[in-house]
Amino acid sequence: MKFGWAVLAAVLAAAPIPAGGAVLELRALDKITGHAKVLYAPLNRPVNYATLTIVAKSCYSTPPSETPETSAFLTIEDRRSDRPSRQVFSGWMYASSPGLNGMQHPLYDVWAIKCMTAAPAKPPEASAVAPVSPNKGADEAMPELPEEAGQ
Repeated sequence: MKFGWAVLAAVLAAAPIPAGGAVLELRALDKITGHAKVLYAPLNRPVNYATLTIVAKSCYSTPPSETPETSAFLTIEDRRSDRPSRQVFSGWMYASSPGLNGMQHPLYDVWAIKCMTAAPAKPPEASAVAPVSPNKGADEAMPELPEEAGQ
């Protein structure tokens, strides 16, 4: 999404980053209108979408060198004005398998997308080993072999 980082920056500016420093990216769908929205939920901070209040308790994304997977523990409450507040979901969601443990709600769907850290990624450190050309030593003379080598 082209506005994703701008929205993330606004969320982080509005609320201090929790100790873990992670922010969960979610996608919410209004089943009636078909409108999807990307949400950013800092850990342990409530985020509202329509009548839902979503709290991300934990999230983890695997490093890029591994098979992509994001898992998040969420609690979701439905706070309609015509009914008492009730918890509609509490458990783990997996980005690679959204139907595995999905939220059951007649009006809305919520999926975990990825877990992000608020701090910029550290650039990789320079390698201490200098690259070696495959032609290194090509102009050196061949070493003398002993006579018993048979060559």
